[in-house]
Amino acid sequence: MAFLQLQALGKRYGAVDAVVATDLAVEKGEFVSLLGPSGCGKTTTLQMIAGFVDVSAGRILLDGRDITHAKPASRGLGVVFQSYALFPHMSVRDNIAFGLRMRKVPAAEIKTRVDRVLELVRLTPHADRYPRELSGGQRQRVALARALVIEPPVLLLDEPLSNLDANLREEMQFEIRRIQREVGITTLMVTHDQAEALSISDRVVVMQGGRITQIDEPYKLYEHPRTRFVSGFVGKANLLQGELDASGVPQVREQPGNGAVVLSLRPEKIDLVDAGSGRLQGRILTRYFLGSQWLYRIDTTLGEVTVVRRNDGDAPLNEGTAVGLNWPSELLRVLTADEVHP
Repeated sequence: MAFLQLQALGKRYGAVDAVVATDLAVEKGEFVSLLGPSGCGKTTTLQMIAGFVDVSAGRILLDGRDITHAKPASRGLGVVFQSYALFPHMSVRDNIAFGLRMRKVPAAEIKTRVDRVLELVRLTPHADRYPRELSGGQRQRVALARALVIEPPVLLLDEPLSNLDANLREEMQFEIRRIQREVGITTLMVTHDQAEALSISDRVVVMQGGRITQIDEPYKLYEHPRTRFVSGFVGKANLLQGELDASGVPQVREQPGNGAVVLSLRPEKIDLVDAGSGRLQGRILTRYFLGSQWLYRIDTTLGEVTVVRRNDGDAPLNEGTAVGLNWPSELLRVLTADEVHP
């Protein structure tokens, strides 16, 4: 049996279904991200697990125990909020120790556990500082330490990196993963950032309209999206019309026959070749420099196609240049309609 289970979990606000019949099984020690746009139900799902939002339907099981209607404090879960919710008048050490003091843990044990978690999050030199004296990343680590020091069975992260700048955000996502692996704690993270979810999760749960659309390992989710929504939300994708040939291999067609299908092709899978060569002809409309990559928007008979190429140091292709586009057929993905899949 999975360590944390959601069984047909649902939340209804009046006539609105915020979360619909959600099933999810999370193994002990696993890092799972709930990914989706605003309003998809991911935060509501996390809040039901934490006990901050009442459940309308279904059950939540933790290590075989039904906690569906248990009070938040009795669940013993660690939660890191988007705002960090630190006490400004308390030092780092006292912020971290607060939960233990509320649980009447002996003073000697509090000191041992706080010292241990300070070292884990690399904040020992800052133990006597106040939140206002810390950087955003340091405050985020204090919040993480405060959640971990109570030794919870599950760690819940609600958009933990959204208040950080881009560079610090990337640094901290790997720091969270390091800490999670070192402690071995079961973790659920809510995020709308697909790069964040893909880079540090064992599995990613994509949500749309209150429902789960796809659950997969990050690589499989990116390489084998099931629906148009997943294809476009998890990374960039070109959606092309096509059909399956006699061998069942997807092929792009300008005017597909009765067996028409929608195909997804990632921009980085396309090679730019000499005009007259390749599977498709086009002309460069615009180009954008992304540092390590060039992004080209190309006008073709199939419509506009986006191509991403590695910056190898050579001069980029000019706007207006005629080019051919080529790709391996096995990298085309056949998509289904936007519907939920378990």
